[in-house]
Amino acid sequence: MSARKNVQSGFQPDSDVYITYEDQQKINKFARQNAKMDDLKEELKMKQNVLKSLEDACDELVLLDEDAKIPYYIGEVFVYETMEKTQSYLNDLKDKKKMEISELENKCADLKSIVTDLKTQLYAKFGSRINLEAEED
Repeated sequence: MSARKNVQSGFQPDSDVYITYEDQQKINKFARQNAKMDDLKEELKMKQNVLKSLEDACDELVLLDEDAKIPYYIGEVFVYETMEKTQSYLNDLKDKKKMEISELENKCADLKSIVTDLKTQLYAKFGSRINLEAEED
C-alpha cells in the first residue's frame, strides 16, 4: 500500500545519476580549463590595454618636433632619446605585444574548444542536473 501512495501522490524516489570516476575527471578537467581560460582572458585584456597605451604614445610623438628629446621611463629613471629611436623602440614594443596577444588568443581558442567539448559531453550525460554556465557578477 505504501508504494501505491507514492505513485498516487506523484512522489518519485530520488533519481540521482551515478557519477563514475571518468565523469568526475571530466568535471574536474572542465573546471581547470575554464579557470585557465578566465585567467588568459584577463591577461589578454591587460595586454590589449598596454598595446592601446603604446599606440597612443606613438600618436602623441607625431605631434612633437623632430629635434625634441623624448623622455621615456625605463626601470626607475627617465631616458632621453631622439624621436627616431623612441619611435623605433615603441614600434618594437607594439610588435612584441601584438605577438603576445595573438598567442593568447590562440590559447583561448584552443581552451574554448576543449571546454565546449567537455560541456557537450557532460550535458549529454547529466542534462539539467549539472550547471556548467559561468555565474554573472
